[in-house]
Amino acid sequence: MQLIKPLVVGIAGGSASGKTFLLNSIAKSFSNQQVTIISLDNYYKPKEQQTVQPDGSINFDHPNALDLDKFYHDLLHLLEGNELKIKEYHFNNPNKPETWISYKIAPIVVLEGLFVFYKKEIRKLLNLKVFVEAEEHIKLIRRIARDHQDRGYSLDNILEQYENHVVPMYRQFVEPTKQFADIIIQNNTKEIPYGVEVVVNHLKYYLNSQNFE
Repeated sequence: MQLIKPLVVGIAGGSASGKTFLLNSIAKSFSNQQVTIISLDNYYKPKEQQTVQPDGSINFDHPNALDLDKFYHDLLHLLEGNELKIKEYHFNNPNKPETWISYKIAPIVVLEGLFVFYKKEIRKLLNLKVFVEAEEHIKLIRRIARDHQDRGYSLDNILEQYENHVVPMYRQFVEPTKQFADIIIQNNTKEIPYGVEVVVNHLKYYLNSQNFE
């Protein structure tokens, strides 16, 4: 398939705001040949490179917890038409085996993560910026369900992290980047937000306009 310069879509927003819901909607609507989805979660620095707080904890919700420079250069590498291979991040879960993910260029490249809009150099590469947000209590409920079931965190640990790291870091570093968004999606219910349909339909229109099948 002959590729022109791909459409690069950035999806940002707070933890448990509904970014994954939007990603799943995109993944179900397009093939791997049409869309490549890259998660910023796989760019967390190794635990030994993280900054330890005075109380002994690690603030994984600070932008310095991620290697944004590598993310940027890997993206440039991919957009030049090269295959990209990165190690999957398992959130320090020792029970999961080491896995690698390969990405190939596609007509649409989707980037997802808390800080996708944070670095100016990355923002300049984005053709469409989507910010997903939800009310605070809804994000907390979702976070408890996800971190307890999928990552094995205790309730006390989840609540402490949410209060001391997630909320203050969101207000300081993530929420201000909403100003750069082209589309803002409110995701407060289990129903499909209208904004999700708008994004999916826009991507379909783009593929049709460029004669991609």
